[in-house]
Amino acid sequence: MRILAIDTSTHVMGIALAEDDKLLAEYTTNFKKNHSLRLMPAINQMLTELEIDPNQLDAIAVAKGPGSYTGVRIGVTTAKSMAWSLGIPVYGISSLQMLARNGRNFQGLICPFMDARRDRIYTGLYTFDGTYLKTEEKDQIILLEDWLSIVKEKEKPVLFLSQEWNKHKGMIHDILGDQVRTGDFSMNQPHPESLLALAYEQEQAQPAHSIVPEYAQMAEAEKKWLASKEGRGYE
Repeated sequence: MRILAIDTSTHVMGIALAEDDKLLAEYTTNFKKNHSLRLMPAINQMLTELEIDPNQLDAIAVAKGPGSYTGVRIGVTTAKSMAWSLGIPVYGISSLQMLARNGRNFQGLICPFMDARRDRIYTGLYTFDGTYLKTEEKDQIILLEDWLSIVKEKEKPVLFLSQEWNKHKGMIHDILGDQVRTGDFSMNQPHPESLLALAYEQEQAQPAHSIVPEYAQMAEAEKKWLASKEGRGYE
C-alpha cells in the first residue's frame, strides 16, 4: 500500500511517501514561503525520482489542522483534489497528534502546541501506551494560562513540543515548575513521516469529499462577516 503524506499546517512544508512499512522518501522545508506555489512541484519531483505514477498511489494522508488557516487550507485542498481525481481515500490526521508522536518514547503526558496569538495556543494532551497515542485532552484553542492550570492538576511530568517553545517557556516554567520536560529542535518540528505512521494505525481512510479542515476557530474574515451580519462591531 502506497501512501503520500502532506503537511502545510505551519511554516513547515513536508511531504513523504511510504510503501507498506517502508519510508521511500521525505522532503521538508521550514521557512515562511508560499506553500501553494511549492507544494505540487515538490510532490511531482518526489514521485518522478521514485518512478511512481500518481495512479499508483493507494491513499493520501494529510495534516488537517489546527494550525495556520491558509496553510491548513492549502494542504487539505491539495489532498482532496488529488484523491478525488485519482479515486483514492484520504486519512485526515490532527496536526497536533502528528507533532505529539515525536514524544512517543516519553513516559508521561505529551503536550504539543502552536501559538494562536493573543496569549492563546492550539493544543491537546496525549500519552503513549507503547503502541498507540492516546488522547487525554482533545485538540482545542485556549488561553495558555488556563491550559497550564488544567495541566498542573494532572500532577504528572509533561513533555512540551512546539516550535514556539521559546516564546512561551517563561509562563510554562513559572506555573508548572518541575513538571516541565522539553524536547530538542528536531522533536519540536513536525515530520511528515509521522502522518504515514498514524495513517497506517487507523482502521479506515475516508472518502475525499468528507475530509474537512479543523481550524479550531473561525478565520478573522469569517468573524468579521458574522459580526457584521449580527449588526455589532468586531473586536
